[in-house]
Amino acid sequence: MDRVLVLDFGSQYNRLIARRVREQHVFSEIVPHRITPDEITRRTPCGLILSGGPASVSRPGAPLPDPAIYRLGIPILGICYGMQATAQLLGGTVASGGTREYGHSDFAPDRSSLLFKGLKRSTRAWMSHGDSLARLPRGFSVIGRTQALPRAAIADERRRIYGVQFHPEVEHTDQGRKVLANFLFRICGCQPGWTMKSFIRVKTSEVRDLVGGEKVLCAVSGGVDSSVMAMLLRRAVGDRLVAVFVDNGLLRKGEAKEVMRALGPRLNLHIIDAQARFLRRLAGVADPERKRKIIGREFIRVFEQAAERWGPIRFLAQGTLYPDLVESRSAYGGPSATIKSHHNVGGLPRRMKLRLVEPLRELFKDEVRALGHELGLPDRLIRRHPFPGPGLAVRILGTVTPERVRLLQEADRIFTIELRKAGLYDRVWQALVVLLPVRSVGVMGDERTYENAAVLRAVTSTDAMTADWARLPDDFLSRVSSRIINEVRGINRVTYDISSKPPATIEWE
Repeated sequence: MDRVLVLDFGSQYNRLIARRVREQHVFSEIVPHRITPDEITRRTPCGLILSGGPASVSRPGAPLPDPAIYRLGIPILGICYGMQATAQLLGGTVASGGTREYGHSDFAPDRSSLLFKGLKRSTRAWMSHGDSLARLPRGFSVIGRTQALPRAAIADERRRIYGVQFHPEVEHTDQGRKVLANFLFRICGCQPGWTMKSFIRVKTSEVRDLVGGEKVLCAVSGGVDSSVMAMLLRRAVGDRLVAVFVDNGLLRKGEAKEVMRALGPRLNLHIIDAQARFLRRLAGVADPERKRKIIGREFIRVFEQAAERWGPIRFLAQGTLYPDLVESRSAYGGPSATIKSHHNVGGLPRRMKLRLVEPLRELFKDEVRALGHELGLPDRLIRRHPFPGPGLAVRILGTVTPERVRLLQEADRIFTIELRKAGLYDRVWQALVVLLPVRSVGVMGDERTYENAAVLRAVTSTDAMTADWARLPDDFLSRVSSRIINEVRGINRVTYDISSKPPATIEWE
């Protein structure tokens, strides 16, 4: 398969660039900006994309690529900061504190350039920069401008090195996908060989090479990620897959029975009742990062015991995805900020007896769903909303108690039932209920109440990297609120979260 390398300079859009490349059926990898020319050559990419980033290239210590990458003869596209780094390293000048652009700008491309073939004479482009290019490097020409920025896109067509100040990877840039397609196919000559069928072929081979003839313990939660992973591993190792479902007492109401009904016959699934031990470990803990780490460690301890029971087993498979890595750390050696730790990533103990197998860690959620279809999983399972590995512990703000778990389970069940009845479940990316660590005064039957407040949260998204709050009908929200307050003793107030991501995250913790 042809591949493109995305060099990480710290932008939160890095994974979106990789995703957009994959949408064109070209495999993409995110790599550290410090990657050496020798490492690049060994990976044999058909192109390099230098991402955006929060730094200024003129600042001491700013992240820069090895200048030798420009002598490899591999086509290069610099985006925003990536363009500025390219220009400076090749002899141009970047001005700090000059022309700034944030938001939409009308961009006029030079349509004779291969990068902009087929574009309109003027198109909307998303800008987000404080520095700007003041002088071109030798051999470069201007191939695009905005009213405020005379050098908004540059190129050395002979060496196939390009730079754009805008972000073609975001939805806000009208013809961004076309720009990336031109780079991939007209300039790099990539062949579109990245599909879920090819992924299955490659990953089953990789898993077999990794585990040999040994057993693999597979952590199944009932969510999309772990279910798809389990079916992929079943194809790779057959009966040597030992699938376990851990009931940690932090699941949706009736989850264990539903998972066993959906996956039990397919996977010979083993259920482990660990409710008491998880709730005991979480007693009195309110900090969300501590919750994640406690739950991550406890899962591993349960899995290690399971590996002894059904073993010997040395390998543990879990459904870690790209977004889990993104928000847990800069997984590719770049300067990206940590948002929060995923229990599969930041919550794992440093010392483990089991070796991890994570066949989905390169995929986004929508790719996992496409993979599930390819593996023959039913739609109802594939289209389930994401559910966090730590479960309801990170939807209960503050300390976790059996009573607070019960309240949230009941409220969550009502919200989900009403979404399905109204035909709204598949129209939102994720819907959840959050239990707040506050009580409020209410009136029921002419009496004063002082009970818990809950928050409904529903978002639309395609990859969970960005999300917008779902515009659910007023009468629907009213019905859900009424049902929760009337049916869940202990909740007397329901609100609706209208925050987007960013600046908020989808989950509250």
